[in-house]
Amino acid sequence: MPSRDTTDNSPRRRIVEAAVELLESGGPEAVSTRAVAAAAGMQPPAIYRHFGDKDGLLEAVAEHGYTQFLKDKRAQLDLTPADPVQELRHGWDMVVEFGVSHRELFAVMNRSTSSGTDAAHRAGLEILHGRVCRLAAAGWLRVDEELAAQIIQATGQGAVTTWHSTPAERRDPMLLTVLREAMIAAVTRAEPTVPAEESGPAPAARALRAALPDKADVLSDAEQSLLHEWLTRLAADAGTPHA
Repeated sequence: MPSRDTTDNSPRRRIVEAAVELLESGGPEAVSTRAVAAAAGMQPPAIYRHFGDKDGLLEAVAEHGYTQFLKDKRAQLDLTPADPVQELRHGWDMVVEFGVSHRELFAVMNRSTSSGTDAAHRAGLEILHGRVCRLAAAGWLRVDEELAAQIIQATGQGAVTTWHSTPAERRDPMLLTVLREAMIAAVTRAEPTVPAEESGPAPAARALRAALPDKADVLSDAEQSLLHEWLTRLAADAGTPHA
């Protein structure tokens, strides 16, 4: 893969930004190597030198999109609500708003599976999984963490796709609200299993221990006894080490 120049005015960055502008204004068909080179004030061979081919250029465009989105997303992290459910709503809205505002770039980002976008994509997933983990720790999740993350991603992408596939005169913003709340209902409980005023492993252990009788058919007697012992230690103790 060609080396990457990360300076602000590098030829590589100018090419990527020109490609993004053409993509946003004219769709994928507008992103020809000749058109991008002209928009960037360069000759077509420069694109092949920096990206190998058009696919390589689109990979760089997707990475650029992820990087820009993450920059905006991180800037908003300190502004998100302390309530993990509200934080989830806020994060979902950010993704959908980005997709609604950047239709073609969002589509390229979702199609890209190359290693070129892995770092930025993984960083986005880490933020998502962080939100899911906070929901789980507070006792809000009604499904497995991995499934919750998949539901959140799928509903966000589906909302954007449905919005853009609907004729403009028939688009109703309420659709996005309804889909978001359907996602919230699918992954979270009406009330947390861990009291809001408590945090840490002790209240979580107490909540799980209380639910153990309902899971008697899942665990063997020995497994349930051992798990009960572990949970009892955690529930009775906020961190005192055991010999």
